[in-house]
Amino acid sequence: MSVDGDAGRLKTEADEPGWEVDPDDEWGVAVVEAVGRQLKLRREAVGMRAAEFGRRLGYGEDMVYKIEGGKRIARPEYMEKADEVLDARGLLKAMNEDLEKVRYPKKVREIAKLESKAVQIGVYVGLSLHGLLQTPEHARALFEARQPPYSEGEVERLVAARMARKAVFDKSPVTALSFVQEEAALRRRVGGTMVRRRQLEHLLEVAQMRNVTFQVMPTESDAHPGVDGKIELLRFADGTAVGRSDGAFNGRPTMEPKDLRILELRYSTIRAEALTSGESLAFIEQLLGET
Repeated sequence: MSVDGDAGRLKTEADEPGWEVDPDDEWGVAVVEAVGRQLKLRREAVGMRAAEFGRRLGYGEDMVYKIEGGKRIARPEYMEKADEVLDARGLLKAMNEDLEKVRYPKKVREIAKLESKAVQIGVYVGLSLHGLLQTPEHARALFEARQPPYSEGEVERLVAARMARKAVFDKSPVTALSFVQEEAALRRRVGGTMVRRRQLEHLLEVAQMRNVTFQVMPTESDAHPGVDGKIELLRFADGTAVGRSDGAFNGRPTMEPKDLRILELRYSTIRAEALTSGESLAFIEQLLGET
């Protein structure tokens, strides 16, 4: 948050939402509350009121109380500025490392942790683009369409969390990623023309990465093992694996060898029936030309 130069006032939570705390994440709540207490103790130790502290940081007094009370997660720039204003000599800024671990919802952190450890990831997705393939604008449009609606702060937090997962594309050693995407999701006009165009351009960029295989499943194709829903398979360096499918094992993740063999058979069948990588690239280029 910062001072709004046009209006000459401090921006409020409604202007630029901060990070909301996931109430179901007990460890995350504890970390945020601990950081908030340290901020408050440091501020009071130097004799600075919350209003003055907020003004120095460009935040409203209400937001200062929410962060100190563990109701909001301080952004990195907040902690950096607080460290400077309170002359904490790096102690407050160092807490960004702790906040980074809880900044995103618990479920998203767990998914990202698995993806970061995987040496192979294979996914089939039908109704929407897989999160790893989405642009920020595309992801935001999807989150904004949810019912009941998310708050603005939660939308921003979820978009940031989804984009953070994309670090898997750049990790070393590289992860082998395979995607099979239904044609219908590629044709859906999420977010309007420009958002859709950028999304298709992004797909072209990702599909041409040397560790990525991207295939399109044509809508005119016959019934296949993916019609029951999404399939995800992740393999790890130690030889273990985890898989999940909307249409198998009640949608729960499984590490059972016999279950994984079933999912692998379904996924390999889907890949065999989809367009080849070259045909899929040509298909995206065609859609981009029509946009």
